[in-house]
Amino acid sequence: MNYYETDPEFMEILEHFAGEETVNEPDCRLPEKTRYLAILAALMGCQGVDVFRGVIPNALGAGLAPEAIKELVYQATDYLGIGRVLPFLEAVNTQFVARGIKLPLESQATVTRETRLEKGASAQVEIFGEGMREAYKAGHINRWLAANCFGDYYTRKGLDLKEREMITFCFLMAQGGCEPQLTAHAKGNMNLGSGKAFLLAVVSQCLPYIGYPRSLNAIACVNKAAE
Repeated sequence: MNYYETDPEFMEILEHFAGEETVNEPDCRLPEKTRYLAILAALMGCQGVDVFRGVIPNALGAGLAPEAIKELVYQATDYLGIGRVLPFLEAVNTQFVARGIKLPLESQATVTRETRLEKGASAQVEIFGEGMREAYKAGHINRWLAANCFGDYYTRKGLDLKEREMITFCFLMAQGGCEPQLTAHAKGNMNLGSGKAFLLAVVSQCLPYIGYPRSLNAIACVNKAAE
């Protein structure tokens, strides 16, 4: 469907707002690679796979590495579940193959089955503080969080820890209904040096893709975390 032919007025409004107004709003600007990383994460969170597919070429053109895009998709599994992630992995693979990007990409793993729990717990401590050092001992879900979510994914190369916390913030913001976790990860972002102004810019750049209600909820969570 060619929306420029069937809905030209809508496309003009959308492109002006998403492509010009939000991008150039003072105090809301982000580096292009960061902006596209946030938008792709938000599109995964709100299940916007068709728009996600269309944004990939722009993200690559802005200098976002294929490895970064793949790591974004992999990490989303822990926040969205494989049932919602698989269509996005398919979209990425299709786009990469069409552009001559050879798959599989180089391994980004840095842990083994034996070290994933320890390294994952260390990542939790770096993000949330020393109180997380032995949080994995509280039960099997906490152990899975340390070993799987943080050990299997956060320790990988391709994205640094600050970028991984930012995309987690975007996953949670865009899917909605995760405000307690969103507030916690807003604070995690702040602990890593991505402060309130940065997070508000991230919300602003993602707003055209996720809508006002979830964006306003995210702003409330950021404000709460900053208190």
